[in-house]
Amino acid sequence: MNAALAAVPQPLRARVEGQWRELAPHLADLQPGEWLAALPRVFAGSDFVARACAQRPELLRDLVGSGDLARAYAPGEITARVAAALADAGDETALKHRLRRLRQRELVRIAWRDLAGRAGLDEVVATLSEFADACMDQALTRLHAWAVDKYGAPRGADGGAPQALVVLGLGKLGGQELNFSSDVDLIFAYPEDGETQGARALSNHEFFIRLGQALINALAEPTADGFVFRVDMRLRPNGASGPLALSFDAMEQYYQTHGREWERYALIKARACAGARAAGAELLARLRPFVFRRYLDYGALEAIRGMKTLIERELLRKGMQDNIKLGPGGIREIEFIGQALQLIRGGREPALQARAIQAVLPLLAAGGQLTPPAAAELNAAYVFLRNVEHRLQMAADRQTHGLPADESERTRLAGAMGFGGWNDFHAELRRHTRKVHGHFEQMFAAPQRQPAEAGEPGLLGVWLDTVDADTGQRLLRAAGYEKTEAATALLRGLREGPAYGAFSGEGRARMDRLMPLLLAAAGLSPDPPTTLARLVNLLEAIGRRTAYLALLIENPMALSQLVKLCSASPWIASWISRHPIVLDELLDPRSLYEPLTRAALESELRGGLAHIPAEDLETQMEALREFRHGAVLRVAAADIALGPAPEQVSAQLAVIAEVTLAQCLELAREALAKRHGRPACPRTDAAPGFAVVAYGKLGSLELGYGSDLDMIFLYEGCEDGVTTGPRGVPNELFFARLGQRLIHMLTVRTPAGVLYEVDMRLRPSGQSGPLVTSREAFRDYQRTHAWTWEHQALVRARAVAGAPELRRWFEQERREVLGLARDPAKLRREVLEMRAKMAASRAPQAPDQFDVKQDRGGIVDIEF
Repeated sequence: MNAALAAVPQPLRARVEGQWRELAPHLADLQPGEWLAALPRVFAGSDFVARACAQRPELLRDLVGSGDLARAYAPGEITARVAAALADAGDETALKHRLRRLRQRELVRIAWRDLAGRAGLDEVVATLSEFADACMDQALTRLHAWAVDKYGAPRGADGGAPQALVVLGLGKLGGQELNFSSDVDLIFAYPEDGETQGARALSNHEFFIRLGQALINALAEPTADGFVFRVDMRLRPNGASGPLALSFDAMEQYYQTHGREWERYALIKARACAGARAAGAELLARLRPFVFRRYLDYGALEAIRGMKTLIERELLRKGMQDNIKLGPGGIREIEFIGQALQLIRGGREPALQARAIQAVLPLLAAGGQLTPPAAAELNAAYVFLRNVEHRLQMAADRQTHGLPADESERTRLAGAMGFGGWNDFHAELRRHTRKVHGHFEQMFAAPQRQPAEAGEPGLLGVWLDTVDADTGQRLLRAAGYEKTEAATALLRGLREGPAYGAFSGEGRARMDRLMPLLLAAAGLSPDPPTTLARLVNLLEAIGRRTAYLALLIENPMALSQLVKLCSASPWIASWISRHPIVLDELLDPRSLYEPLTRAALESELRGGLAHIPAEDLETQMEALREFRHGAVLRVAAADIALGPAPEQVSAQLAVIAEVTLAQCLELAREALAKRHGRPACPRTDAAPGFAVVAYGKLGSLELGYGSDLDMIFLYEGCEDGVTTGPRGVPNELFFARLGQRLIHMLTVRTPAGVLYEVDMRLRPSGQSGPLVTSREAFRDYQRTHAWTWEHQALVRARAVAGAPELRRWFEQERREVLGLARDPAKLRREVLEMRAKMAASRAPQAPDQFDVKQDRGGIVDIEF
């Protein structure tokens, strides 16, 4: 003990010696050990622990005797301890007493292990979070039972399902990162409105408000034993003025209609931590689209800038710039960096919906949103700052984040952090906070623009029509618009049109920020009025999704690429208008103009589908469409900028279609196999296969931007074959359903549009024939029944997806059919007859027009 006391910094040694002298007689029968060697260091770091042990020596005797100071709890152990301690609490008074005694024991244990160097940050935050969960859940179980005794059991409408309170934890509790003297941020919800089934019936709303109040009192009401957790309910819908508890429907409606950006930020870490947790998970799934948007949401940067500005003003007003949580380079800046990127990308990349910041940082590095060195620096700073936070709070069990001014408290903190003195500690702290603040400033600084891009401030007046006509014309001419009347009319039409009129205040503010930038950028294009007209049409189409406006404001490169592409191609402008989710493709010009490879496309599509549940067909189809829309834009951008040969463009479009087809086929096959099992043949171990054969432009690698897919489906026949599942069906029926499901996935219209239009009329016997054709039937048809024009179509046919063996068989069969001996005169006659029939079936057109595809001397003649 003397050696351990000698290691305590001199300003603290006398106090620790006095605390030990007072306590030692109560511990005389305990065996010396590691606990005794650690005691001076622990008492030097925490008056809270020293006082608790002095007030209740039996507490330390219990912790030493049980061995709990020397080991980490197993998962679930602290929950079991809380349940056992509260098992026979007969009323709220007993419940409060036991909860507070438990808190004192467990926080002394956690602080001891931390200060003695036995527990790292991971253990400390996990144990604190599990303890909070257990206290709330076990207390709620008893409070609910007592409320039911009083008012009856709450049920859904018309006496429906039993109802229970859901406790959502937000902030550090939700992320299972709770700090030592933390508040707990909570939201209360319940599944359905209804009423209790007792003599003193209450509405479910009133029942759960009373139950929530009882839980808050059990946790937060100060008694002679102290409190368990301070409770903060201000993050609930409508804040302190809102109801204490809401039904799931009411909560979802609130966030859909009134939810603000900071509430999205608050819900990132939301977790059902007590009560009806399964129902809570369902609620969070309903709220997820509010938090994580399916598009890249750069509005999050703007919102977090605003939140940070408010925090900085408050810190300055209170003289709290040395706050390690909220100050420059503090914990909150690290969280803002991670959570801004989560809000921007989490809807597209569900892995980023992780709650804990230390789980998010490596994901951001892996995805390229942060560099690996930046992520490592932020993580190291986070661990250091969280440890500082805990040592500050462990000193007196106070919720504080400010660095001490008192010399002895500085000595205490530096020693608890393992430093020989304050100056060394403070230098290391500043090293971390400078790095964090640098990364924060880099991410949240307003976008830097070239002078030519930024445009004159006067262009805002042109857009808002707050300058006189002469000034407006002068400003437009200076920006590059010779035909000022056309530009003025376009701006007036947009400003007075339905899109701008329907904007929220935030949407109008974003449009007002974007328009001067867009006007200046379009003015630099070769044909400013035409470019502006295309951009105005695009804005009218996408304007209700104001996050797209934020993307263009926050990313000058994306705005520059948009103007460049819309200037060059009305088709691209129209494509982006119809599919605005492709705007995120403009963020990186390198990937925008890179040649597409099959392997990269396959990897991209697999990655985009990996997180979607197998049964969620709707989301799968949206992801497939978004993939195709983005890939086609990249082909078109490279087509405009680099001018590849037309056959290269067509081949790339064909590869996109093939990759998409193959993935659709795999998804459709797996969905059917779950229901029916897989096709099998009793005479062979080989599973019968299915293949997609492309005809027309896809078959010949000549696909256009708007081409249909001409296809047929083949399968390997096995007349008595049945699928392997408990709900088995004949193979032929399985393959027919597979073809139907594949066509549905390709052609059904979703919010993202149609994937591809499909034409199946080239299958054997055309529209009157079966949707899928066996290998044997296809061979027989081609050799005995096919018309010459069907063999013409076979020239361009190619197996593009499905079973490799069946695809190889088709290629061999195709070669054999095309190699059959033919009568040249008959062939010539039948080809000419078919060409004449095609020409006769066309709608009449003006004599001065030439159809480059269908007219004599056009593309079809070349193909024939």
